[in-house]
Amino acid sequence: MRKSIPVVAAIALAAALHVHAQSSSHGGGIRYRWHDAQGLPHYSDSLSTEAMKYGYDLVNDQGLAIQRVPRQLTPQERAAAQQQAAQQAATQRAAAEHARADQQMLTAYPDEAALQRSQQQELDTLDQQIQTTRINLRSQEKALTDLLDRAAEAQRGKQAVPKALDERIAEQRGVVTGQRATLQRQQAARDAAAQKAAAQLQRYRELKAAQAQPPA
Repeated sequence: MRKSIPVVAAIALAAALHVHAQSSSHGGGIRYRWHDAQGLPHYSDSLSTEAMKYGYDLVNDQGLAIQRVPRQLTPQERAAAQQQAAQQAATQRAAAEHARADQQMLTAYPDEAALQRSQQQELDTLDQQIQTTRINLRSQEKALTDLLDRAAEAQRGKQAVPKALDERIAEQRGVVTGQRATLQRQQAARDAAAQKAAAQLQRYRELKAAQAQPPA
C-alpha cells in the first residue's frame, strides 16, 4: 500500500523543487549562501542540510541574493505554528458563523416586533411545558402522600407495612423525583431562553442601527 508523504516532508520537497526551478531559470551560476550559528557566511553549489537548517539565499553570478528561503522550523516551532493556525482558523469560522447568523436574523425578521413575537412564542411554549409538569408533579406528589398515609395507618395499627405497598411507595418516590428534575431542567431552559432572547434583541437593534447609518 502506498504511504502518504508527511506534511513537513511535502513542504520541504516543494521548496527544493522551487529552488531547483529558480536555479534552472537563472542559469548554472546560482549558488547557495547561508550563515551558521556564529553568523559566519558559507557558500555552496548544492543545497546542504546545514543551509536548510539555518535558512539560505540564492545568489547569482554577481553575488546578489535573488531569493530568500527561511530556515526549517523545529518540531516545537511547527507545533506552535500549527496551533496558532488552528486558532486563527477557528476564530475566522466563528466570525463567519456569526455573520451568517446576523444576516439570517435580519432576513427572518423585517422589524423588531416580528422578532419579539417569535421570541415570545418560544417562551410561551416553554411556560406551557413547565405548567404541565407542575400539574403532573402535584398529582404524583398527592399519590405518594396517599401511599405514605396508608403505610402510616398500618404502622399505627401495629401492623407490618405490606411489601407491595413498600414497593409502590419506592416506585412513586422515583416518579416524583423524576418529575422534580424535569421541572428544574425546564425552568433552567426557560431562563436560558429568556437570556438568549434579550441578547438577540440587543444584537438585532445594533444591526438595525448600523444599517441606518449613512455610508462613510
